[in-house]
Amino acid sequence: MSLVASSPGSSDDPRSRPGRKLGPIAEGVGTAHRAWLEPVRDRYFASGLTVSDLARKAGWSKSKVSELLRGTGLYPSWEFTYGLLHVLGMPTWPMRRLWSAAAREACKKQEWIDGCIEKVVLSTGPDRPPVDHRAFADINAAAYLSYAGVFVSPADADRIADEAFDVLWLRWEEALRSANLRKFAWQFLRRGVMARTPHIDGRPQLGPAAFDTVALHQAPAYRKFAQIEESLALFQAVSRLPDPQLDVIVLIHLRGMSHTQAAEVLGVPHAFVCSAERHAKRSLTTALSPGENRP
Repeated sequence: MSLVASSPGSSDDPRSRPGRKLGPIAEGVGTAHRAWLEPVRDRYFASGLTVSDLARKAGWSKSKVSELLRGTGLYPSWEFTYGLLHVLGMPTWPMRRLWSAAAREACKKQEWIDGCIEKVVLSTGPDRPPVDHRAFADINAAAYLSYAGVFVSPADADRIADEAFDVLWLRWEEALRSANLRKFAWQFLRRGVMARTPHIDGRPQLGPAAFDTVALHQAPAYRKFAQIEESLALFQAVSRLPDPQLDVIVLIHLRGMSHTQAAEVLGVPHAFVCSAERHAKRSLTTALSPGENRP
């Protein structure tokens, strides 16, 4: 069964199925909740089932299924969630971890989470990711943690990386069919980071780790405050860069990766990284010394 929904307007578009259309994910759904809800919705749209079909096969009411797929109402129990996963043929082990993380985000007590899990014996899919998924995670874990650590705390960086790899496991078949596995995977890591990063005027703010720079370490005592002021201005300018340029600058200049390493992590050509860095440096130079660039 394909996981990719048909294009809108096509005759086999699952979203043109009879009955009332499923609404969007509700506002206010937490980041961890959204991380597993989006792939479940994608699988539902690709399945060709209606909400009524899914409810009948899972043994739950249509209203409850609709609530789960939109993220409305109370946070769903694991037994209820598992029933839908079983019908949709989705791997349940990564979902259980994602569901648990989202339950904690929704302020559910650990006793409630454990009680829900104890009611269900997992039977669909292996309890460990595929070998090729594990290899991919091993290769990219350090880079993912390093990038996330520029924006969020180390503990949050760990959770975000784990979440990204679990979502990737959930969508592994789709990932393998994608034209670019690394680029496909990066979107989940980046989305998780940005969802948990404070923003000002729509742009992400670099965290304390951004100040761990060579310039600050090597500055003499009498230059520390001046260097901090310069660094603040630089980081504010970096935060305003377009997303691809921001990622390249963070990976290369704040995390010390080579151009080749950054290209591999992002899943883009080496030439793209060089071009993005060049444009970013030009923008930063203009932003940090506007007077010198006037004619």
